[in-house]
Amino acid sequence: MAEIIPIAAFLLITIAIGSNDTSNALGICIGCGILKFHKAIILFGIVVFLGVYLHGQKVINTVGKDILEINLNILSISYVVSAIIIIFSNLKKMPLSIHQVLIGSLAGTATASEASVDYLKLAEIIISWIISPFIALLLAFLSYLFMEKTLSKLSFVQIEHILRVLLIISGFLIAYNTGANELATVLGPVLYAGLIIENLGFFIGAVFIFLGAFFLSYRVIETIGKGIIALDPYSGFAAQFGAGCTVMLFTLLGMPISTTYCIIGGITGVGLFKGVGTVDIKFVRKILRNWFLAPTAAFIIGLVISSILHSLQTNLVFVIIIA
Repeated sequence: MAEIIPIAAFLLITIAIGSNDTSNALGICIGCGILKFHKAIILFGIVVFLGVYLHGQKVINTVGKDILEINLNILSISYVVSAIIIIFSNLKKMPLSIHQVLIGSLAGTATASEASVDYLKLAEIIISWIISPFIALLLAFLSYLFMEKTLSKLSFVQIEHILRVLLIISGFLIAYNTGANELATVLGPVLYAGLIIENLGFFIGAVFIFLGAFFLSYRVIETIGKGIIALDPYSGFAAQFGAGCTVMLFTLLGMPISTTYCIIGGITGVGLFKGVGTVDIKFVRKILRNWFLAPTAAFIIGLVISSILHSLQTNLVFVIIIA
């Protein structure tokens, strides 16, 4: 019966992944009319499943067993805390790293529960969070520069045809990484806690990501696509490609990193190429503030709730012994 809580929170988080990362992956393709919404969402769900099935294992191992010692109490508290923070952020239409929130709450809960935490591995993950958006920024900048030197010399019809193909490729690269990294991150602790078997977890996770994409993916796309700079297909590909390559690189290293923040890094890189004046620096600062506050808040909330529950359990045992 106690397993219902973390499983329910896990499903809520996967729905949130669908609502966030569909816009990252296919928002531009849908907006430009390259893919129809329903077709894009179905393909997105399939590619997410392939990503976690074929390349999700390293990230699953990192989050599920390498960072900390998982038990049902830690899992329940951290997943409920994460689900609440993620849903609140979604309602505010603010980009959020599900990795940061989940890992922050796991670390805080485990610390309060006096469970074993590998802080060196945690530090490696935090370093990955810091450098990955900058790598995405650089790759997007170079991609845009390359296209300016090559594609811009072709005819309008040729450019349009090539861009349609490139946007589909980069979009599905992001979708693949959504499974291989995002879903793998959320699945890791659930699998290692023995709450669900691996292949079933892959399937259920992909299905609920699909549901989140189908019903809620319109919410964050406005922030990602318009809040930093106005995206066109040309710059959209550069941002997606830079982010997709970055996330794939860190996935192969087993590091859970944020697709959303890599996309933001890629978009910022394109904006810098066009000129600093095209980038909404105030909005970027707001995102960076959220980048720091979200995992910190998740850690503290997980720590406090776990400490309170641990204290109550200790006092209850003491009362029972006295009685």
